[in-house]
Amino acid sequence: MPTDDRRPFSSLEMAVVEANALALGVSLRDLMAAAGRVVAEEAALRLPPPPARVALVIGPGNNGGDGLAAALELQRRGYRPELWRLPPPERLRGAAVREFYEAAARQLPIHSGVPEVQELAEFPLLIDGILGAGQTGALRSPYAEAVAHLRRSQRPILAIDLPTGVDDPEGIRAQWTVALTGPKAEAPPDRCGEEIVRSIGIPPEAWESTGPGEFRALTPWIQPTPRGRNGRLLIIGGGPYAGAPALAGRAALRTGVERATLLVPGGVAPTVQGFGPDLIVRGVGPTGGWAAEQIDPVTEMIDQLRPGAVALGMGAGDHRETREFFEGIRHWLAAHPDRHGPVLYDADALAAVAEPLPRAPAAGPAVFATPNLGEYRRWFEGSREPTAAEVAARARSRGLYLLVKGSTDWLSDGPRTVRNQHHHPAMTVGGMGDVLDGVLGGLLAQGIEPWVAGRLALYWVGEAGGRAERLRGWGLMASDVIEAIPLAAVEALGGEAPAQA
Repeated sequence: MPTDDRRPFSSLEMAVVEANALALGVSLRDLMAAAGRVVAEEAALRLPPPPARVALVIGPGNNGGDGLAAALELQRRGYRPELWRLPPPERLRGAAVREFYEAAARQLPIHSGVPEVQELAEFPLLIDGILGAGQTGALRSPYAEAVAHLRRSQRPILAIDLPTGVDDPEGIRAQWTVALTGPKAEAPPDRCGEEIVRSIGIPPEAWESTGPGEFRALTPWIQPTPRGRNGRLLIIGGGPYAGAPALAGRAALRTGVERATLLVPGGVAPTVQGFGPDLIVRGVGPTGGWAAEQIDPVTEMIDQLRPGAVALGMGAGDHRETREFFEGIRHWLAAHPDRHGPVLYDADALAAVAEPLPRAPAAGPAVFATPNLGEYRRWFEGSREPTAAEVAARARSRGLYLLVKGSTDWLSDGPRTVRNQHHHPAMTVGGMGDVLDGVLGGLLAQGIEPWVAGRLALYWVGEAGGRAERLRGWGLMASDVIEAIPLAAVEALGGEAPAQA
């Protein structure tokens, strides 16, 4: 049966969901077999009765594995499938793909290389299993030639998950696309034809709860670029609580962000700088707090720095003048969406986002609010035990990403909601929220998709807390968790982390 209606998955989000499903005990082979069954079912609806012929063209990855499984299922139903394998067998990726290939090679005719146009023209239906989620850019040989021949055959095409060549003007234009688990954000409507969403057995928990698959979002960012690390985060906070912005900045640096710049009241700048030489600290004004007269110098700095993300509020204090300052900054940020990246409001800046503000253009930067339960009840009229529906309603009404921190964390952008329960009981001391803000801000500054960044930040901080507790024992401090952030990622991505932090 089709899945419930939901917003499309990006290719990155789909990779996260699939990895979470594997962590929940679902095998990749079972997912591939299920994909083959639903593709075969949809193909059978569009084929003449058995023993009609059907052609499948497959690539090297999981999309090709789905095509192989579909061919075996179509044969079981009495059809006569023929396969064209574009890569050589040794280039097929993954044990599950190779298993289905070996089974198909024993039972079905498999041709090597690009099919000829006249060969394809003999079939009532062609199935595209060449490239699926994650494909980018122009097609290269032999995929470009195969797609050209599929198009020139003028036979109807059923695509698996995504038509091959979604970024190429000469890509496949399918009559039907079987979208596995959910629709795909990269799917151009003029290429997909009729999109049929089918479930392949991925449990809803894989996208409704965070899991170890969240670390898939880090893979493109773990190596330095020729210019160094990506992303610059600007943190605006400090005042009565000078340590809070420093914790956020240090946590952001541990995510691999290139630079963390802290704007703090001038009276506390030396204290904040004393928490770490890696932080760039700039004092604004002579006092130890924020007020409306500092709005102009701060916005001038934002305009000059053009940060990849902005995080506001940590340690600023709950004073009327402070609220006026953050409200002014919020209005400036909303009015100048081209001068900055995503914006995160926490702690003492949350009052500025408690009421809806006319939204920036749809293409403008994402806005996050990250209240704890007390702040959620105070500023968002939330209950003591939030539900997914409640958090989603408040996120939707304010046009932002709402991340509520508690024994169960909730993240919602309105249409989508996820929960996180990946914490250690020792992670209840002050400063843990600042660490989460720094990790989230660092990910946003590096350009990671906001929804994926929010999920990853929640799980990553929980994973770091668990590792820190194993190393340090009970009585964790927020700074202990910061030091464990990179080690937790190394372990999750399959590397070897040192035994001691």
